[in-house]
Amino acid sequence: MRPSKQNDTASIGIIGGTGSDLELEDVEEIKVYTPYGPTSDAIKLGNFKGKKVAFLSRHGTGHTIPPHKLNFRANIWALESLGVKIIISPSAVGSLRKEHEKGKFVLVDQYIDRTKKRLDTFYEGGQVCHIGQPDPYCSYLNNLFYETAQGIGGLNIQKGGTYVCIEGPRFSTRAESIMFRQWGGDIIGMTTYPEVVLAAEKELCYCCIATVTDLDVWAGECENCGVVEFGDKCEKCGGPVQALAVDVEEILETMAQNAEFLKQMLELTIPKIDTERDCPCHQSLQGAIL
Repeated sequence: MRPSKQNDTASIGIIGGTGSDLELEDVEEIKVYTPYGPTSDAIKLGNFKGKKVAFLSRHGTGHTIPPHKLNFRANIWALESLGVKIIISPSAVGSLRKEHEKGKFVLVDQYIDRTKKRLDTFYEGGQVCHIGQPDPYCSYLNNLFYETAQGIGGLNIQKGGTYVCIEGPRFSTRAESIMFRQWGGDIIGMTTYPEVVLAAEKELCYCCIATVTDLDVWAGECENCGVVEFGDKCEKCGGPVQALAVDVEEILETMAQNAEFLKQMLELTIPKIDTERDCPCHQSLQGAIL
């Protein structure tokens, strides 16, 4: 590992979440020093299917950094300093909807921020930035990944969905999980925010590929009706409902199954990405700074 140099560049950055390590060719590990402190890990710079890629393990080597302790600003700043224009962010999530079964992929297009303590802007004085976030995720990347995924047999994928981002590291209570469903949430996780807004402040394209690993805790199981919302009795048949819970073992098992599909998506889609495209994401600061 060595400090970054001026000629270290990559147009595509991947922030790898749980279970999404990427194998690069001609890889070199570099350390980027940022005004915001250390990144989660050394950045791997290498070639992937004909593209120069910068890969950063979100939780560090061995998954040692919990979500609420991630240095999001350092991670985004470091990738942008290497010339990255596009960030792809795989993320393991829980489902808030019966139709989002374990193993399903969701290309996120909206979020609800329920974090509490995270530093979520690069503008802390001198200049004031009110970044717009009506459509936070890059539609070009979402469309490209979705179209490519249609050719992958057995992959269940949805374009569009609302990601409820909680602080962590704890999982939700049943009351919270049911509330997030009522708010219109599709999936729940701990990492897309503030990555997405910090990417916008750097005028980068940002895409979140969410992979469903569990049903969170809104769900119960009725022996007659299958998965239903947990309660004293099944709202459909009146029968007893067994509570379902989330545990790390379940998440890791499902992630292992999702990993092969994710690998195929990246291998097939990354070569198609037009890194020189004049995307609206690259003008996100227009009208945002006072």
